[in-house]
Amino acid sequence: MPIIEVKHLTKEYDLGTITSLKDNIRHTLAKLQGKSTWQRERFKALDDVNFSVEEGEVVGIIGHNGAGKSTLLKHLANITKPTRGEVIVRGSIAPLIEVGAGVNPELTGRENIFLNGAILGIPKKVIQSKLDEIIDFSELEQFIDTPVKRYSSGMTVKLGFSIATSMDADILIIDEVLAVGDLAFQQKCIERMEGMIKNQGKTVLIVGHNIRQLERLCSRIMLMDHGKISLDGDPREVCGVFFKEAQDRTYARHKPSEREIISQQDSGIIQINKIELLDDNKDTQTGTGLHEPLSVRITFTCNQNIDKLEVVVGFHTSDFVHVLSVSNALADIRPTIKAGVHQVVCRLNDIPLRPFSYSLRVAFLDQYRQMLWYADNIMPVSITAGKYDITRLPTIGLIDVPADWTFHEQDDKNYHENT
Repeated sequence: MPIIEVKHLTKEYDLGTITSLKDNIRHTLAKLQGKSTWQRERFKALDDVNFSVEEGEVVGIIGHNGAGKSTLLKHLANITKPTRGEVIVRGSIAPLIEVGAGVNPELTGRENIFLNGAILGIPKKVIQSKLDEIIDFSELEQFIDTPVKRYSSGMTVKLGFSIATSMDADILIIDEVLAVGDLAFQQKCIERMEGMIKNQGKTVLIVGHNIRQLERLCSRIMLMDHGKISLDGDPREVCGVFFKEAQDRTYARHKPSEREIISQQDSGIIQINKIELLDDNKDTQTGTGLHEPLSVRITFTCNQNIDKLEVVVGFHTSDFVHVLSVSNALADIRPTIKAGVHQVVCRLNDIPLRPFSYSLRVAFLDQYRQMLWYADNIMPVSITAGKYDITRLPTIGLIDVPADWTFHEQDDKNYHENT
């Protein structure tokens, strides 16, 4: 039997406000008399959501802002009630819905630990036995008897996460908290989560925008879009779809015209006229296959002479993981460019990137490596499996490099002597 069942869950909100108290009273009276003709627009934050979670599953929930992720978690934690449908939870829940949620700012850190434990129905003796562990993990020993209202937001999150993950609840619900705090504490949080997942078999539902982190932690990921679950399944596959959708939205929003490419940095010295992806027949392409060549041809105008021009071409993912960069400086080919129109072709002889949709970035630098022109997200670059059987490629990783494999048969006697 699933530990969580969500059936036809719908949550609607009224949009808009009445402009004055007088209007509010008039419309309320008219509504009571059945004479009101004014209706607010209804917004569906959740729209007929259905799913179940088995005990021990680690489920990530991703999607763009406003997709309904946090609203869904609040229903699972029984913080808000649905307009229609039902949520069935078979077990205790430790929710960490947002920064400072469940933490009383007027109480000290120590008092909040006991308060949260009591809310979860945990006996005081059990909380007392876990007190040192919670304080130690939170790194707040010096401030534990200080009112929380004097904590920074990062300190509040440390306390809240430490409490939630130390209590013996069946289900842990986390919303964005792993993205808050310093890097060292984030790593501690991830290690704590992995320990709970692997050693304690906790059921975890977690929302976040660090998609690669969720892909690593979760056994299953749900993608939400406009209050619905659009995809539910393998983390790598779902995250791949999400990255592609994010990339498509970016290009739709910032799609450059054929005559102009928008830069992030521009000194006014370099003007980009055209950028193309080409195969070896000089035909325009949208990408290439794994371990196959691809050329980037850039037509540009220099407004003045440039000594030892450096050009950098690279690819990045939609979340700006820069996976490839090449420069003519490394090949010690740095020409002097006179004012006028020029063209440079960078042929990437062997693309080592596994099948995915990447983005092109280009930079122009002078001899002192001062940026003359830079842009990312210039155009999508689609890398396919090409001549390779995609089912044989490893399921994780972005880079594929040539490797030699050697297997030797070794009898038991030699094995024990060598070891």
